[in-house]
Amino acid sequence: MSENLFPAGTFTPDPCPAPVPRMLAAQFGLDLKLLLRNGEQLLLTMFVPITLLIGLTLLPLGDFGPHRVATFVPAIMALAVISTAFTGQAIAVAFDRRYGALKRLGATALPVWGIIAGKSMAVVTVVFLQAILLGAIGFALGWRPHPVGLLLGAVVIALGTATFVALGLLLGGTLKAEVVLALANLLWFVFAGIGALTLETQAVPAAVRWVARLTPSGALTEALTQALTPSVDWFGIAVLAVWGAIGALAALRWFKFT
Repeated sequence: MSENLFPAGTFTPDPCPAPVPRMLAAQFGLDLKLLLRNGEQLLLTMFVPITLLIGLTLLPLGDFGPHRVATFVPAIMALAVISTAFTGQAIAVAFDRRYGALKRLGATALPVWGIIAGKSMAVVTVVFLQAILLGAIGFALGWRPHPVGLLLGAVVIALGTATFVALGLLLGGTLKAEVVLALANLLWFVFAGIGALTLETQAVPAAVRWVARLTPSGALTEALTQALTPSVDWFGIAVLAVWGAIGALAALRWFKFT
């Protein structure tokens, strides 16, 4: 190796990649700002769940017993997770691919896992902000959860977020942006309908409820409902874990940056 002709410090500044934690924090901050500044995202992640929670609790629709708010808080929280982690994330990733943003990020010093981790951390932050806000509104409407149930609910929300982020990355990272936009919104309604089938009501046969619980939205709704009672729905947790593993493996296999 030839001897360095210039002593150290001759050229300043000396450009080099920032430490990975600093790059990860910067990516997380950027993704969080983009999520919170997007009006369509805020409509889907905040306004719609809040409106549904207040409306379904106060309006005498269906037979959900005297404690309607206790039925609808976990169901709406699950829907909020789906809105942010799946629908919003899939659409954002698809259009980042379309406009070349992901391709440019892939050319930086930030590793691929750092890009995914930054987006996932931003989604988790927004989801827990949603949970706190919906919980506060539910409390104002008369919801009184068990303290242990809140801890179990946080674990279920974290697992559900990871599962739907994986499914959102799979959808947004494999199809064209226009297709993702239509399909993600359509699946939001499908997931919402399936999740509603797991609610405690005489109108839904037991067999239909069990089939609904095999889907990620049904499993999340039921697991979160039981967690807040408090109890553990091991079947729902297992279903979420399986869907999350399938989504993550498929995303690693077929995800495209362009």
